[in-house]
Amino acid sequence: QVQLVESGGGLVQPGGSLRLSCAASGNDFSINSIGWYRQAPGKQRELVAVSSTGGSINYAESVKGRCTISSDNAKNTVDLQMNSLKPEDTAVYYCYAVERRFPGPNYGYWGQGIQVTVSS
Repeated sequence: QVQLVESGGGLVQPGGSLRLSCAASGNDFSINSIGWYRQAPGKQRELVAVSSTGGSINYAESVKGRCTISSDNAKNTVDLQMNSLKPEDTAVYYCYAVERRFPGPNYGYWGQGIQVTVSS
């Protein structure tokens, strides 16, 4: 079992910056990938950015150039630095981690979600 705890959300003005953090904890687990999704009111949950322990990183087109994901495999943490925020970035942001299990299959966990509101 893996628990994910997010922090860093809040209200920010358009053009501002925000940094989200997520820490994974549990007993004897190994993370395969960890990242962020978001869900705006009335919309489906969508990928924001994900980082795998193998080193690959993927960003949604809508946040490329504005967001940077950074993970610490030793500490099982992931941060999302968001710059040049727009009102359309307003959403609940969820940390998502995939636990590597042997002999498998891998299993995904969600954080409780954290609100990010971009508004003047």
